[in-house]
Amino acid sequence: EPRPPLPGLLLGAYASEEEGGAAQLSAAGDAFDSRVSGRLRELLAACGPPLKKGKARIFHGLHQDFPSVVVVGLGKKNAGVNDQENWDEDKENIRAAVAVGCRQIQDLEIPCVEVDPCGDAQAAAEGAVLGLHEYNELKQKKKPVVTPQLHGSAGNEAWQKGVIYAEGQNLARYLMEAPANYITPIKFAEYIEQKLGNFASNVKVHIRPESWIATQQMGAFLSVAKGSAEPPIFLEIHYLGGANANDSPLVFVGKGVTFDSGGISLKPSSGMDAMRADMGGAATVCSAIVTAAALNLPLNIIGLAPLCENMPSGKANKPGDVVRAKNGKTIQVDNTDAEGRLLLADALCYAHNFNARAIVNAATLTGAMDVALGSAATGVFTNSSWLWNHLYEASIVTGDRVWRMPLFEHYTKQVTDCPLADLSNIGKYSRAGGACTAAAFLREFVTAPHWAHLDIAGVMANKDEVPYLRKGMAGRPTRTLVEFAARLSQDSHNPK
Repeated sequence: EPRPPLPGLLLGAYASEEEGGAAQLSAAGDAFDSRVSGRLRELLAACGPPLKKGKARIFHGLHQDFPSVVVVGLGKKNAGVNDQENWDEDKENIRAAVAVGCRQIQDLEIPCVEVDPCGDAQAAAEGAVLGLHEYNELKQKKKPVVTPQLHGSAGNEAWQKGVIYAEGQNLARYLMEAPANYITPIKFAEYIEQKLGNFASNVKVHIRPESWIATQQMGAFLSVAKGSAEPPIFLEIHYLGGANANDSPLVFVGKGVTFDSGGISLKPSSGMDAMRADMGGAATVCSAIVTAAALNLPLNIIGLAPLCENMPSGKANKPGDVVRAKNGKTIQVDNTDAEGRLLLADALCYAHNFNARAIVNAATLTGAMDVALGSAATGVFTNSSWLWNHLYEASIVTGDRVWRMPLFEHYTKQVTDCPLADLSNIGKYSRAGGACTAAAFLREFVTAPHWAHLDIAGVMANKDEVPYLRKGMAGRPTRTLVEFAARLSQDSHNPK
C-alpha cells in the first residue's frame, strides 16, 4: 500500500545579537542542523540577508524524513513584555512566524507539518491553528488541509492547550463568517448546543423561544426582533466547572444580531454583507464557554445570548417608538440601527438573577468604537478596576489586546435627556463619543459592582493587521475571554 506522505518541518530562528549577523537557530533548529551536518546553517547564510522577523525561507531535500523544511524568523530572543505595545513580544512573534511558515507548507500541498515549539509550545500551536483557518464551507475548490503537530516530545501539554485556545477562536470566526441565511438565531443556538454536547455532564443548554422572552418582559429585545420573519431566541448556557454547582458564576452576555440591516434606519448597501457578523459578541462569549469546557476550567460560567435579526418591515420598530425594558425603564428608539443596546439592556437585567461574581458583555456595538481604536484593541468600559486588571493581564498574554474607555456621568446625561421616555437609544449629540454614550446607556441596566462592557466592533474583521489571521471575520477577543476566565478560576477572592 502507498506510504503516507512525509511531513513538512517548521523551525524557528532568532535575530542575531549584533546588527546584520547570521540568524541563530532555535534548540530544535540546532538539533536538526546537526542531523544534516551543518547544511541548514550554511544554506541559510548563503541564500540572502539575515532572516527577518515574520519571514520564512524554504529548503528542499535536506533530509529524507522531511523533504521540505521551512525556517521562520522569530525576531529578538527573550524580548518579553513590551510596555508600549501591551503584549508579550515573544509570544506574538512566535504566533506570526509559525502562521507564515504553516501557510507556506500548505502552498506546497503537504498534508502535515511538524512545528518547532520555539520555546513556547502554546503560542506556536495558536499560530499554526489560527494561521491555517479559512472559511471554505460553501466552496467546491478548497485549499488542501494541513495538520500541524508538535515537533519533538517536550511541551505536549502546552501545545494541546494552544490548539484548544485557537480552535475556540476559530469557532467564533466560523459563526461570524457564515452567511446570515446559514446562521440564523435558531441555527446559532443549535450549533452551540451541538458543540457543548461533548461535555454533557456539567453543561446545560436552554434554547428559549419567543414565548419565554415575552414572559420575561424583555420588551426592548422583542421590539428589535419583531421586524423580522426569523423568530428570536434567547440562548442560555450553564457550564458548571466549579467545585460547587452554586458557587457564584462568571456571567458572559453577547449581542446576537445574526443580521443587521439597520431596520427602518437602513444602513447603506455597500458593505452591508459584513453585518452577518453582528452576532460577534454572542459568537465570542459562547465560543469562550465551549473552550472553558474543553479545558475543564474550575469555575462556573453562564452565557446569555439574545439572538435575532434587525430587519425593516411593516412590523419593525419606527424611529420615535417607545419600548419598555425588563427593568421597567422606557426607551425612545430614535435610531433603529442602535439596536444592540436594546438586546443587551434586557439581557443585562436578566444577568442579575445569578448572583454573578462578574458580568462581562461583548458586542459589535458601535461604528464609533472602530473610529476610536480601529482594530488594535477591544474597548473596555467597566465600573470595576479589579475586573479591568484581570482582563488587561489576560490580554497581554494572548496578544488580543484591550484598552480601557471612560464611563463618565458626562455621557449618561446625553442618553437620559430624552423627550418621550426615560432613555434615548442614541446620545443627543449622536456623533460625539458614540461608543461612550452606548456604554452609558448599558450602564442604566446594571446594578452589579463588577461589570465590563467590551465593544468589539473595531476588531470584528481582519484585513491584514493581525499577521496570524487571514482576511475575514476575526473571532476576537475569544482567547482573551478564555484566558480571563482561566485567571478568574485561580483568583478565589472577589474584592469587597
